[in-house]
Amino acid sequence: MEHPLGVEPQMGLFEGGADAAAAMRTRGLGALACLPDEALLNILHELAPADLARLATVSRALWAFANHDELWKGFCLDELEGRWDFQGNWQDTYLLGKQVKGFTPGSRKMRRAAGLQSDLLYTPWLCATCAIDPAWLEVENVDRRSGLSVDQFRQQYEIPNKPVILTDVVTKWPAMKKWSRDYLKKAFKDGMVLVGDQPIPFDSYCKYADTNTDELPLYLFDKTFCETAPQLAKDYIVPEVFSDDLFALLGDARPDWRWIIAGPYKSGSGWHKDPNSTSAWNGVVSGRKKWILYPPHITPPGVRPSEDGADVASPVSIMEWFMSFYEHKESVGYTPAECILREGEIMFVPRNWWHCVLNLDECVAVTQNFVSEVTLPHVLHHLRSRSPALVSGCAKAARSGLYDRFFKALKEQRPELLERVAAEEAAKKKRSEEQHKLAGLFKEPEEACNGSGAANGSGAANGAAKPEANGGSAAPQSGAAAGGGGGGFSFGFKF
Repeated sequence: MEHPLGVEPQMGLFEGGADAAAAMRTRGLGALACLPDEALLNILHELAPADLARLATVSRALWAFANHDELWKGFCLDELEGRWDFQGNWQDTYLLGKQVKGFTPGSRKMRRAAGLQSDLLYTPWLCATCAIDPAWLEVENVDRRSGLSVDQFRQQYEIPNKPVILTDVVTKWPAMKKWSRDYLKKAFKDGMVLVGDQPIPFDSYCKYADTNTDELPLYLFDKTFCETAPQLAKDYIVPEVFSDDLFALLGDARPDWRWIIAGPYKSGSGWHKDPNSTSAWNGVVSGRKKWILYPPHITPPGVRPSEDGADVASPVSIMEWFMSFYEHKESVGYTPAECILREGEIMFVPRNWWHCVLNLDECVAVTQNFVSEVTLPHVLHHLRSRSPALVSGCAKAARSGLYDRFFKALKEQRPELLERVAAEEAAKKKRSEEQHKLAGLFKEPEEACNGSGAANGSGAANGAAKPEANGGSAAPQSGAAAGGGGGGFSFGFKF
């Protein structure tokens, strides 16, 4: 396939055509040729749209960069405030939305920049035009279950913190028969839906979904759908196994928790963990979704979270991740959970699992996050950071106080749960202390044989540092090495 402007992927310094490509870049970009493409696009992003259009007339290379559709997509989302009518590309959409004199959609003549090499321009086009590889859809290793009782679900999946697909829940929802596109259009009427946190008319989103050629299509992810279209809330039922939701104790002050999600082929959600250490469920009303998941302690290849987990760096689009990293999915020493979630099925997403989702068709689904008795200790621990960067789902000014509001609601309405959490954490702390003491007993004979002090090179150099060297406690352990009880934490409350 050839890029419509003739742009080519970046070749190696010593590959054929490299000299010609470098000369083309120098001629077309002048003094800007020395900049990495990322820096160049960052500069162009700071220009006003009119200045960007003028710059495009300078050379074929600048034409290619200035017509990068993601730049014009940003102008549309920033300036048109959801009142845009998609015209097949974002530049035409912007020009029509701004009512530029003399412009008619489709009237712009495209110029080729044959010989220009740029991964930053080529890769988004490649990801947008390539079909989903059937090899990505072959693995199905997530349990599919039906007829699970609440206790069975809790013991077999929620407590072990592992995903499962339920096949006999969504099939009973009225939404399965009612939620056609026409029905949703009538339900939303003249109301707006949230797309990338921006309200736009539902009809406008449908037109975009049908005609877009984006690398990462905009996703309808609407947390207000039950207020905008109240009848939709009656068309689905929260499954009994997920009905224990302690955030409900906060009433209307609870964090964001339910969404209708819809999007076209190749839309979806990039790599993330669900907010506030909550678990989630995702029920598909129409279409199919490719899921891939890693447990909390395994970071997916190509994903780089910040030290505190507040930010995540990953490939720009889901398609780019699959094209670049799917074949290396086990390079992190773990085989991920994978499946295709089909119409009428619901996925349990365990707390803190990494996951990404790629829509294989036009999809409509409902998802909710919840806090059960099982996940409560983990949610409290997360909220206790009181960090606006880590706590989410409410206004930024309210994030640092969410722990205190939730704790107060629990103490007033479900005090027995706080007592249980406190007792469990005290028991964990006691087990951890006993393990540290036992470890010290085994270290002493070894130190007696090897000698002690600097004269015999003991301590960290021999891998036998005393607990005191680590501030009075040994390094925390996990998994089998810790016997399941290492490194307890305290919530700082008493009864």
